[in-house]
Amino acid sequence: MIIQHNIPGINATRNKGISEGKLKKNLEKLSSGYRINRAGDDAAGLTLSELMRSQITGLNQAIRNVNDGIGMTETGDGVLTEVHAMLGRLKTLAVQSANGTYTTEARLNLDEERMQLLDEIDRIAENANFDDIPLFGSGEPQVPLPNMMSDPKQANIPLQIGYTAEEKLDVHRYQMGSKELMIGNDDMNFRTISAANEAIPKIEAAIEAVSDIRGDFGAVESHLNHTHNNITVTAENMAAAESRIRDTDMASEITEFTKNNILYQSSNAMAAQANTVVQNVLSLLQ
Repeated sequence: MIIQHNIPGINATRNKGISEGKLKKNLEKLSSGYRINRAGDDAAGLTLSELMRSQITGLNQAIRNVNDGIGMTETGDGVLTEVHAMLGRLKTLAVQSANGTYTTEARLNLDEERMQLLDEIDRIAENANFDDIPLFGSGEPQVPLPNMMSDPKQANIPLQIGYTAEEKLDVHRYQMGSKELMIGNDDMNFRTISAANEAIPKIEAAIEAVSDIRGDFGAVESHLNHTHNNITVTAENMAAAESRIRDTDMASEITEFTKNNILYQSSNAMAAQANTVVQNVLSLLQ
């Protein structure tokens, strides 16, 4: 029997410290909900998790960007719906003026309505916007109307639809005033039968051009809807994958906590017993 070095006590105390450290780790993971709270818990897992988190936050913002893009295309299409209605009215007026039962004064009245409609088309072209972003002609380089003008000038509205710099979608911005539609005051009038007849195919061409623009907006909106569905699923799957790496498996951790708690209490009891064994030396001195 020795008293200078209480080897059983040292051993019991060391095991108690190990059990206490594991117990603290269990409590930290159970209370935080995270399996990885610091790099020392799982360095490789932490690196992968942080990269995934970066992608998830980028994807979530891309979803909001896509929703904004859908709102913009819907706004543009809504504006063009009214332009189509005005072009339809212009065709009605042209056909009406081409009828020989109308007097010159009546045709002047029809022509006055034509000019009012053209003024409204020009106003829409200049002022239609989405959050102060012009959607059509605004005095800056624009994309000309399909099949009606030459020398296109790029003026796209770029949409960021992913979490990387390369994932972009350009929305064309078109000139859409009466001059660009080739139905302005210099292009047609309803003052005579022959002028009204000449105006009808021009108006039909303008209707087709606006239809092409609406088709472009519709194609972009369809693209954005599919993009939204894709990145929503991707963000969900990425979040699930990141959770499997980072989050605590509560059932497994509680089982580990119970085991370490029992070991900790046992090592406490054994440390006390080791100290009691050394005190038995005193019996030899009696």
